[in-house]
Amino acid sequence: MKVHKRDKAHRKSLPFSHRTLIQTCASIGSNAHIAGFIRGDIFKGSTKTVCVPGLNCYSCPGAVGSCPVGAFQAVAGSKKYDFSFYISGIAIIFGTVFGRFICGFLCPFGFVQDLLHKIKVKRIKVAAKLDRILRLLKYALLAVFVVLLPAFVHNSFGITDPFFCKWVCPAGILGGAFPLIAANEALRASLGFLFGWKTIVLAAVVIFSLFIYRPFCKYLCPLGAFYAFFNKISLYRMRLDTSRCTRCGACQKVCPMQVPIIKPLKSEQNSRFFDVTSPECIRCKECQKACPHGAISFGFKRNCE
Repeated sequence: MKVHKRDKAHRKSLPFSHRTLIQTCASIGSNAHIAGFIRGDIFKGSTKTVCVPGLNCYSCPGAVGSCPVGAFQAVAGSKKYDFSFYISGIAIIFGTVFGRFICGFLCPFGFVQDLLHKIKVKRIKVAAKLDRILRLLKYALLAVFVVLLPAFVHNSFGITDPFFCKWVCPAGILGGAFPLIAANEALRASLGFLFGWKTIVLAAVVIFSLFIYRPFCKYLCPLGAFYAFFNKISLYRMRLDTSRCTRCGACQKVCPMQVPIIKPLKSEQNSRFFDVTSPECIRCKECQKACPHGAISFGFKRNCE
């Protein structure tokens, strides 16, 4: 597969990429209840029993499905259940089929960070050692705030708070709190410490998103951490054709997630394809666009050709 200069020129001339189009459609599809934004209420239809793949707050007036993280916490924190096999099963199916392609293409809050990062400012490069440490935070948040605290910390009524949603998640205040208080005067009168704290968290994510690519996805998102476990086995894959790759490093230079794309081959002696299965790869395809030799491919087929 040869990439022609005319194809590259055409791609650059487009007002937005196909990825941006998919992200836009996914964000609108996850928040298709437009009447909720007008009335300032939360949609409670039957589709709310099903989780959307990305991070999208249940309390968003337009949300037509539940957020996997919020739904899991709500069940685990209830008096009746300590664990939700139904929600976990849905998330496992999402992860098995798509892996972190969901982060790169289907997550509304990931899309927000992408848009913020398009603003032209001087970027900040996080030191490699610090970056590796910070990336572990999302796994800690998944284990502690999403699973352990809702399961074991209960009040006198046997109910627990959705700790991640309540204290950390910036998607909730952006998609849920702000639209609701804008349309509901009574809610504006009852704002307190928690709203102020979550606004600070959101502001920090917004500011850092200008300078660092997807800081929330890299360092704090427990849903991204969950899907990361499936990148090595997901049906949707990224592959490097080593017979075409010249090790020019063009792919590595443009990778916004700083994923190690070119690795030493060990067990691929009988195949010219090498799976790129880093848990940090969100399948954004920037490497594919940058490769001058068409060595990188994505898809569900075995060889992704």
